[in-house]
Amino acid sequence: MLLDVSEVSSFADYFIICSGESWRQIEAVGEEIAMALKKEGIHAHHTEGTVKSGWVLLDFGSVIVHVFAPEKRQFYDLEELWSSAKPVVRIQ
Repeated sequence: MLLDVSEVSSFADYFIICSGESWRQIEAVGEEIAMALKKEGIHAHHTEGTVKSGWVLLDFGSVIVHVFAPEKRQFYDLEELWSSAKPVVRIQ
């Protein structure tokens, strides 16, 4: 899911919220996003979490990427927490 949080957040313009079915998949998704953006000259300002914790956050400044294990995504429910943000893309 891609959320436009620019009108409800002072620290980012977009959130990307996605899931991986295993810790290896969470790791692969996070690494692929970081590598693809690095090729474009964009580097993460900050990262948090670990794949084994079930949540990895990549902070690219105006875009923040959240990669969750399904149970962590359901627990934190960022889509509901940021429900006043504008959904841009939702892929199921």
